[in-house]
Amino acid sequence: MESGNYSRGVPEFSWRPANDATSQDLEAVFDTGGAGRCRCQALKVPGWIWRDTTQEQRDVALLEQAGCGTPGPTSGLVGYVDGEPAGWVAVEPRENYPRIWARQKSWMRMNPDLEGVWSVTCFVVRKGFRRQGLMYELAAATVEYGRQVGARVLEGYPTEPPPGKTVIWDEASVGLLQVFLDAGYEVEGSPTLRRRVVRHRLGASA
Repeated sequence: MESGNYSRGVPEFSWRPANDATSQDLEAVFDTGGAGRCRCQALKVPGWIWRDTTQEQRDVALLEQAGCGTPGPTSGLVGYVDGEPAGWVAVEPRENYPRIWARQKSWMRMNPDLEGVWSVTCFVVRKGFRRQGLMYELAAATVEYGRQVGARVLEGYPTEPPPGKTVIWDEASVGLLQVFLDAGYEVEGSPTLRRRVVRHRLGASA
């Protein structure tokens, strides 16, 4: 799998699928804020199982899903700034997120029969690298990666802050609407005042 070595605004930005990264790189990124507790597991299991998981189980699950140092598959991308692990974005086939289907929220399972949908569910930017545009870089990386893996549709569930308002990093973990729009995604639905469903169609038949 090819890595990306381009930059849309952050000097020396690059990315690679997490299975091509090291577990140490992944740990460095996730050792921050709420990401250190969740470990991108909130949508991986049904609610009642999620509540019963331990921190150790979440830690192990993230590393198993990322597949660091293996041929893959993997569960996301690791972003680097000047070679230093700085961010993460979770991107996988939508069917790999059981809790999307278990939740009583129809907007999280729009067009359930649509094939080739990959969900972009979570962003993490390491402390010390924030407010540099890393989320924009990671969102753009999902598009390049999606084309490499043959995804037909990329789907995200970002939040849109009220005008003039900001959100804390943990609230922004699902991504910000403008970040997705800048990467070429389009709004498909607005199920709540702040939540959006966005898609980027990569295949002609999607």
